[in-house]
Amino acid sequence: MTSTLPLIDLSLLDGSAEDQQRFRTELRRATHEVGFFYLVGHGVDDDQFATMIDTARRFFALPEHEKLAIENSLSPHFRGYTRVGGELTLGKQDWREQIDIGAERDAVAAGEGVEDYWVLEGPNLWPESLPELRTETLAWIARLNGIGDRLLSAWAEALGAPADHFEQAFGERPSPNMKIVRYPGKSGPVPEQGVGAHKDLGVLTLLYVEEGKAGLQVEKDGEWIDAPPVPGAFVVNIGELLEVATDGYLKATLHRVISPAEGDERISIPYFHGPALDAEIPSITLPPELQAQARGVTVDPKNPIHAVFGRNWLKSRVRAHPNVVAAHHPHLAVGRG
Repeated sequence: MTSTLPLIDLSLLDGSAEDQQRFRTELRRATHEVGFFYLVGHGVDDDQFATMIDTARRFFALPEHEKLAIENSLSPHFRGYTRVGGELTLGKQDWREQIDIGAERDAVAAGEGVEDYWVLEGPNLWPESLPELRTETLAWIARLNGIGDRLLSAWAEALGAPADHFEQAFGERPSPNMKIVRYPGKSGPVPEQGVGAHKDLGVLTLLYVEEGKAGLQVEKDGEWIDAPPVPGAFVVNIGELLEVATDGYLKATLHRVISPAEGDERISIPYFHGPALDAEIPSITLPPELQAQARGVTVDPKNPIHAVFGRNWLKSRVRAHPNVVAAHHPHLAVGRG
């Protein structure tokens, strides 16, 4: 398959000063113009990718009752398994099943002065018959956390800020999150919504899709373009909070997934590099030549962007998983009152 997005090599950051500057320039250009790119040279090898895809297949092959034993409606933290059709994008069902996994931490006790978004922190739900899922996914989160940190440092420098500009927002209590997703085949004359058009709500996303499986589409210049997987590459895109931090110089881009045809399936593993729940992403004072190209932040009155990461993330979870809200947080229900 032919790549349709810019392709950038992270190993350039291990090269000469010229190589490092080339990487920063390519990174800045790709996320200003498109908001998406392919990343190679990241240090994740073929065996590690294969292990994650194999682990994903083994999870989805579990008997239905084992997956439902860890259904997300059992977790006040929006963790665990979501059955096909159990998640919404813009109020419409997404045709996929998945498991959500985050940092393994104790729950935060509710109380006076405790923000609602702290419900997003807590333990994961794990299937008893597949202990490898916990081992492999927590290792994956740690591995991709390092890649995310390197990218943020490079972005900061590419935009005229110190390399550690974003570090304080992540601190000692960042909020990484990953999904393991299976898109089952769907019959019909019209392509089905695997996941509806949306922008990612956080900082940056590292997505791995099994080789040979198309379906991801990215909005560019008012049209949908295909973004098929490139062997050994992550698809990287920025989220709304980097758009906010750069006054719209960097672009959070609409994207969607079209379901595969009947008889096929598609496995994807997105990792979301999130700061602390109570953090605000610090703005960057852009050099004049870049500020002149800043477009301002996209404003949608129906979907406001909250500066505090936890508020932005909770807004998304509430809309996507009304079953969890009904079971654990009825006071958060959309439209309540």
